[in-house]
Amino acid sequence: MDISSIRNVVAHIGVPIQPASPRPAGEDQRALIRAVTAVNAAGLLGQDNELTLGLAPKTRQAVVRIVNRETHELVEQIPSDYLLRLAEELKRA
Repeated sequence: MDISSIRNVVAHIGVPIQPASPRPAGEDQRALIRAVTAVNAAGLLGQDNELTLGLAPKTRQAVVRIVNRETHELVEQIPSDYLLRLAEELKRA
């Protein structure tokens, strides 16, 4: 697909063309922390539960957990332990 004509039109109307620059990882992490904090503050998971984020130790894959605030018991995890083990096995193959 040739997009050179689109660039010419954009340049002609005076809109500067700048390459997209990715956000620094620190900004993404701060945004994620703010989002988790907002979910927990809003009580969207109930008064007894909180959202936590982390990395699976072996696969370093992001893991979302809903945990009981008082007992620290795991209520729900995405992805499940089964899927994490499966991903680890597929990496080895």
